[in-house]
Amino acid sequence: MRARSSTRTVLGSSVLLLVTLSGCAGLPSEPIPGEPAHHVRGGYRNTAADFHRASGWTRFKFLVSRSWQSLVSPRTFDTPRESAAGLAEGQTLLAGAAPTITWIGHASLLVRVDGVTVLTDPHWSERASPLSWAGPRRLVPPGIPFESLPKVDVVVLSHDHYDHLDLPTLQRLATEHDPLFVVPLGLKAWLAEREVTRVEERDWWGRVEHRGLTFVCTPAQHFSQRTPWDQNRRLWATWAVLGPSRRLYFTGDTGYFDQFKEIGARLGPFDLAAVAIGAYVPAEIMRSVHLTPEQGVQVAEDVGARVMLGIHWGTFDLAEEPLGAPPERMRAETARRAIGPERAWILKIGETRRW
Repeated sequence: MRARSSTRTVLGSSVLLLVTLSGCAGLPSEPIPGEPAHHVRGGYRNTAADFHRASGWTRFKFLVSRSWQSLVSPRTFDTPRESAAGLAEGQTLLAGAAPTITWIGHASLLVRVDGVTVLTDPHWSERASPLSWAGPRRLVPPGIPFESLPKVDVVVLSHDHYDHLDLPTLQRLATEHDPLFVVPLGLKAWLAEREVTRVEERDWWGRVEHRGLTFVCTPAQHFSQRTPWDQNRRLWATWAVLGPSRRLYFTGDTGYFDQFKEIGARLGPFDLAAVAIGAYVPAEIMRSVHLTPEQGVQVAEDVGARVMLGIHWGTFDLAEEPLGAPPERMRAETARRAIGPERAWILKIGETRRW
């Protein structure tokens, strides 16, 4: 039985490797005349002049190393979780009218703002993987059980990677909550083929108005891919959620680039910026598509955020930095900049705060 399990795990890792390796193929890089600069034939591209991804061989070696480590010496981490008393207090806060935010884990946030309940990149599955029996496994359960969620009105998706777009969760949300899904270009048709049909998609700077909130699809520096054949066919994005009383900025996944300042100038200042701070080592692979904690702090400053919340760490083991390093480095950087803890939040899994 153990040999069969190991064989299945190796096979699963091989599938994941194939997906990653196929990234060296890709789409044409030339923009389409008369179209936005990030559009190319068949899909999308990053436009920063210095954007560069590591070679397919470099990514192959990284995935082999990660797959081997997960087999022989999987890492564990005791991600801080909210206490029972804190969870009960959070449920009370969620039932009230004040704006609140709850960290479910990774990039999944439950946001209450101006009477609307929003979920970002919701993920309740055991793995962030195309396979149910292989790939990155949860280090900690979701902060709120799915069955305990309040009625969800809107789901915001940043891109199609497995740690951000979890299809079983989306299908369950569509069946049990019937929310509006707000997504970047290319995902509406993809979701419709999978029976998720209440979807609005937008290009960068496009807007969706819903129940008094404005959802703005804003630029990101990343990529998309779920199979060996669909790299960059669907757009990736960050999002601004603008309401009468509060403004939220959500990074999803992105590398650092100069358009954060434009986002702040056009849509800010923001009351809260939820910024990804994990999965940044090895730098050769990660630097163009993920943020370091220090860059995350800079993003919050660029967009004019009153409060920064560090997310995208401690839930899945996706990279090589120590699993507890992202919040430590974020705290060190905010202290260096004389940004007090009241403006630099690290939540426990399941913790709810007013914002």
